[in-house]
Amino acid sequence: MPHHPGLRTAAAALLSAAFLSPALAADAFTDAMVAAYGPYREALFRTNGQSQLESAQAIARAQQAWAEVLARFGQRAPAPYDRDPAFADSLGRVKAVYDTAAKEIAAGQLAQAHETLEAARDIQAELRQRNGVVVFSDHMNAYHLEMERALIDGPKWLQQDGHTLRLVAQAGVLAYLVARLREQAPASLKADADFERALAAVEASVNQLREAAQSQDLARTKAALGQVKAPYSRLFLRFG
Repeated sequence: MPHHPGLRTAAAALLSAAFLSPALAADAFTDAMVAAYGPYREALFRTNGQSQLESAQAIARAQQAWAEVLARFGQRAPAPYDRDPAFADSLGRVKAVYDTAAKEIAAGQLAQAHETLEAARDIQAELRQRNGVVVFSDHMNAYHLEMERALIDGPKWLQQDGHTLRLVAQAGVLAYLVARLREQAPASLKADADFERALAAVEASVNQLREAAQSQDLARTKAALGQVKAPYSRLFLRFG
């Protein structure tokens, strides 16, 4: 999966505001957007697999959920979004992403649909960022961005002099961001045993990568890098 400039900007904003209290969802639109994010996550997950039928069903649910958001807010943005001139455009762009992905799924192009759907995450993150709203998904996105950097660039780093040293640093970034996930999770998630198990699995994968990279054992580091994505994917599907 490619890097996404919008998410990188959002990640940087989160990192720079690490010691500030984040804005909490306190308006009807943000709540509706967060609710519609569940079907979106499922569509993203399904298109990363092999089932065209499951992908088609998932994108249909995502489209329906977003249609409800558009019906409620497409003509009138509530505060704090009411001063954003690009609000309606962002909502329309998300719909266009879903519509394009649905066509790609119908054509059996699941991998392409998955890449198409990634853009919807960027658009929603940028929309919140422009309006000073931070939700738990933004912290998940920040982790995802740096995890992708490790997965994409990590194998290249391991072929260079120093081998594991750059992954030691990147594992440190992931460790910081996974700690933020624990800190910023809403109370309802912190009280959920399934969330705790899923988050603990992500933490364990990061610790394993960092310890392997610090050992400078190339084979061990490659193996640990290969174990990073699956725990995050499970956490994202349920709680992202």
